[in-house]
Amino acid sequence: MLPQHARRYLDYLRVERGLSAHTLAAYQRDLTLYGGYLAGTGSDDPLLADAATLAGFVAWLRDRHGPGGKPYAASTIARTLVSVRGLHRFLVREGLASGDPSTEVTGPRPKRPLPKALRLEQIERLLAAPAGDTPAALRDRAMLELLYAAGLRISELVDLDVDDADVRARTVRCFGKGRKERIVPFGALAGAALEAWLVRGRPALGPSTPALFCNGRGGRLTRQGGWKIVKRHADRAGLEDDVSPHTLRHSFATHLIDGGADVRVVQELLGHASVNTTQIYTLVSAGRLRAVYEQAHPRARAEHA
Repeated sequence: MLPQHARRYLDYLRVERGLSAHTLAAYQRDLTLYGGYLAGTGSDDPLLADAATLAGFVAWLRDRHGPGGKPYAASTIARTLVSVRGLHRFLVREGLASGDPSTEVTGPRPKRPLPKALRLEQIERLLAAPAGDTPAALRDRAMLELLYAAGLRISELVDLDVDDADVRARTVRCFGKGRKERIVPFGALAGAALEAWLVRGRPALGPSTPALFCNGRGGRLTRQGGWKIVKRHADRAGLEDDVSPHTLRHSFATHLIDGGADVRVVQELLGHASVNTTQIYTLVSAGRLRAVYEQAHPRARAEHA
């Protein structure tokens, strides 16, 4: 159950912050957990919560198990606490609460895994996987090329309309988190694949939507459909690791940093609100440099010590 005032907060996130349906669903799941905990304490009103209530909620989450039967990961608890803090900040901002009890509570500090990037040889195999000249093959090839060439999220890709892509200028206009608009360039190979899809592939499916990428029935391709397309071609390319659309985004950023791009330029291309989020790709690049050094330098390994 949702705690009191949570529906009003979710409406604020949807209307004022412009959060996606996927993100809103995550907030709702987190706040439903909070509401269930509050109800167990005798009241579902967060206005009555204090720091001890929030600390008890964190401890309660540590002892619970998720839908798969596994204990909640530290990252899940931390994310849930972010949602709850957001609710309490909203209550203060709206004048419903005089203070925010969540500021005194800290959650677990999850480990931040380094993003997985494909090697260039793996990228080439993946981009070559959609074989043939059918409308589906032309679409899939254009999708994969654009995901890697522009570093788009899959939600940004499937939300694109035809008018958002300028093949001549080789730019695409997309809307990221919070509906923040950005213009991202893409290269000649992605441009050729996109033009082939628009000229020879998309019209054959009889699109009934302005969407840039449509399904076999002519409707807008869904986020889940985009995931399946990437996964299918990753399997076809023989990539053993778990490859997702976000893997291409990670590869885009990592390869730019490896090539000498400034981290703030990569930040703008990815649509990150803070450069701190983008800094992780410099760690990936440093790790790759270390691996190459240890493999290539004759006195880098322990047996030469």
